[in-house]
Amino acid sequence: MFAEFINSISQLLSESGFAQGNWKQYLMILIACFLIYLAVVKKYEPLLLLPISFGMLLANLPLGNLSSHDEGGLIYYLYQGVKLGIYPPLIFLGIGAMTDFGPLIAYPKSLLLGAAAQLGIFVTFIGAMLLGFTPRQAGAIGIIGGADGPTAIFTATKLAPELLGPIAIAAYSYMALVPIIQPPIMKLLTTKKERSVVMTLLRPVSKVEKIVFPILVTVVVSLLVPGAAPLIGMLMLGNLLRESGVVERLNKTAQNELINIVTIFLGVSVGATATAERFLNPQTIGIIILGLVAFSFGTVGGVLLGKVMYWATGGKVNPLIGSAGVSAVPMAARVSQKVGQEENPGNFLLMHAMGPNVAGVIGSAVAAGILISILG
Repeated sequence: MFAEFINSISQLLSESGFAQGNWKQYLMILIACFLIYLAVVKKYEPLLLLPISFGMLLANLPLGNLSSHDEGGLIYYLYQGVKLGIYPPLIFLGIGAMTDFGPLIAYPKSLLLGAAAQLGIFVTFIGAMLLGFTPRQAGAIGIIGGADGPTAIFTATKLAPELLGPIAIAAYSYMALVPIIQPPIMKLLTTKKERSVVMTLLRPVSKVEKIVFPILVTVVVSLLVPGAAPLIGMLMLGNLLRESGVVERLNKTAQNELINIVTIFLGVSVGATATAERFLNPQTIGIIILGLVAFSFGTVGGVLLGKVMYWATGGKVNPLIGSAGVSAVPMAARVSQKVGQEENPGNFLLMHAMGPNVAGVIGSAVAAGILISILG
């Protein structure tokens, strides 16, 4: 009887995930736990990094069959929302409902700063091509420079779904590291005098302007860059729900319940693409490095155009607001405010930086549409 019991236990253990797993899977589980630590303890973009890291954990459990590629499983069906390009536009709907485009409308030149900050996307696209990535893969990697997680995920699913896991993790990691990465670049490219510039108050924006803006942007951008229509259309619909003032219930749903549910589904299913076979390879290291290059050059592009505007206006524009064009809303705008106040405690750049910041959201979506249209 005792021998049979020992045999049963032995058989159970031999058929368990402990015996069937390999070192790569266990390494991925440790990486997932480290990302969970960053999300919970360090609070690095926890809203998406936490579900992404837990999805990675599930996908690498031996015999769990919980990766996004295991047909018929829970994660497989959740992943269809990513694969079909449903989740990112729905998140943009929620972002639009939470975004005030007033600073951009009040100072339209901010749009140029948002566009300049997309420099990192195209510099990295060229760099990735030189490193041997295919044009489609290079485009998907380059979009990390837009510092917009949903846009990076949307572009990766269209151009290089096999790289979705590393691209998503790189994008959200660098978004979380905005306060660490950007200030040294901003200080290197600007002088103390430029950083101390106090900008004049923005003009008031009328309700009519705020209602016309999302409609006009949707029409113009969608006609110019049809590939950007899903993201821009949902972003501006969410903003119209906010600014119209007649659908408060829909506005609150878009801002809260809808975006929260979609964020969970998106994060878990994207994380579940990061299996050991796909993640632990030299390509992933290249993507992480290129992501940092993309993000850094995006910051450089925004600050340099900010300096041009400083000179063109006779010192009325603080170049620091250009760094906010990388789109990480509102963190990048807060970094502009913080660096500006370090030089001049009486300087309040937040609202001025929000213009390029929200312009960067539009700019990254347009850049994604361009890449998808050309490479897709």
